[in-house]
Amino acid sequence: MYHPQTADSARHRVRNRIATIVCVLAVIALSMLFFAGAQEAMREQGALSMRTAILDAAKQCCAVEGAYPKSMGYLVDHYGLVVNTNDYLVTYECFADNVIPSVVVVPR
Repeated sequence: MYHPQTADSARHRVRNRIATIVCVLAVIALSMLFFAGAQEAMREQGALSMRTAILDAAKQCCAVEGAYPKSMGYLVDHYGLVVNTNDYLVTYECFADNVIPSVVVVPR
């Protein structure tokens, strides 16, 4: 049976469509925010992992050779350390042979 569309039912449909569109856009916006937050957390975790790897290689060098290396390049050349300088800024400072070096890794 056919029911003619009234002005109230037409307004109701328009409101429902607008509410649906607003909800979909809100879900998309929230998803983008959560993705950006997760991506930032992964970059920070990567920086922490790289710092740990550099310090572990320096400690291994000290255990084998009796002194901490003067540069991070020595660890790369002799201990197989791989450093991602494209995504992270790395500072390696060695004060003395018997003092653990200061390592700072910052995401770019």
